[in-house]
Amino acid sequence: MGKIGPIMMIAVSAALWGSIAIFVRKLAILGFTSMEIVTLRVVTAVLLLGIIGIIKYPGQMKIHFVDSKYFIGTGIFSIVLFNWCYFTSINQLSLSFSVILLYTAPTFVVILSYLFLKEKMDSRKIISVIGTLIGCVLIVGVSLKDTPSLNLVGILTGLGAGFGYALYTIFGKFALAKYRPFTVTFYTFLVAAITLLLFTDLIEKGSLLINREVILYGVGLGLFPTVIAYLLYTKGLERMESSKASIIATVEPVAATLLSVFLYNENFGVLQFVGTVIILLSVILVNLPKTTLKMPKRLHYK
Repeated sequence: MGKIGPIMMIAVSAALWGSIAIFVRKLAILGFTSMEIVTLRVVTAVLLLGIIGIIKYPGQMKIHFVDSKYFIGTGIFSIVLFNWCYFTSINQLSLSFSVILLYTAPTFVVILSYLFLKEKMDSRKIISVIGTLIGCVLIVGVSLKDTPSLNLVGILTGLGAGFGYALYTIFGKFALAKYRPFTVTFYTFLVAAITLLLFTDLIEKGSLLINREVILYGVGLGLFPTVIAYLLYTKGLERMESSKASIIATVEPVAATLLSVFLYNENFGVLQFVGTVIILLSVILVNLPKTTLKMPKRLHYK
C-alpha cells in the first residue's frame, strides 16, 4: 500500500466527516434534537456494520471480554463523551468558539501519544499542530465578539470535546494491536449505541423514524460520515502514528467549509482561504520524509 495509502484513507475519512452537516441540518429540520441525531447516527452505523460483518467479516466479530475496555474507551469515552461535551459547549458558547475548542484534539493526541504510545514529539509535529489550530481559527472566523459570555462550563466542555475526540485515536491504537479495523469500528459503535439509547428518547419517536426522508438521511448519516469514514480512519490509523493521523484529519473543517460554499452559498473569504492553506501545509509538513544530511567521504591523497 505504501506510505500514501494510509494518508489518503485519513484524508478521505476527514472529508466525509466534513459532509456531516448535510445530514444533520435536514434531520434537525425534521424534528430531532442534537443528541437524538447522534444516537440515530451510531445506531444506524452499528446496524450497517452488523450486516457487513455477518456477510463479509464473520470471523472478525468476536472479541475477548477482557478487551472490552478498549471499546468502552472508543465508544463511551470518545464517541459519547465527545458529542455530549460538544453540544453542551455549543449551548454555553458560540458555535465558532466551540469548534475551535474541539480542534484542540490533535494537541491532545500528540501529548497522549508521547506519554502512552511512546511516539516521538518532534518539532515538525509541534509546528503542524500549531498550524492546524491557527488554520481552524481562520476558517471558522472565531471572534471574542461572537462569544460575549465566556464561561468556565463552556470552555471546559469544549476542551472535553477535543479530549474525547482525541481518545478514539489513542484507544483505537491499543485496540488495533489485537484486532482488525472492522472489529474496532463495529464494537466502538455497538458500545456507543447501547449507551446513547439508555440516555436519550429516540425510541419514543417511533412514528417519525419510519418517515421516508428520515430513513434516507438517517442511513446516509450512518453510512458516509460514519461507517465508511471510521473504517477508513481506523484502517489508516493501523499503519500510521496516532499524532500524524490526528493532524491529517484536520482537513475536516476545510472539507466542511468548501461544501458549505458549494451547497449553501456561504461566504469563503480571504481568511478562510489562508486558513485552508495553513492546514494543508501543516498536513504536508508532518508527512514530509525525514532526510539526513550525509557528509561526503574524505578523500585520501597518496
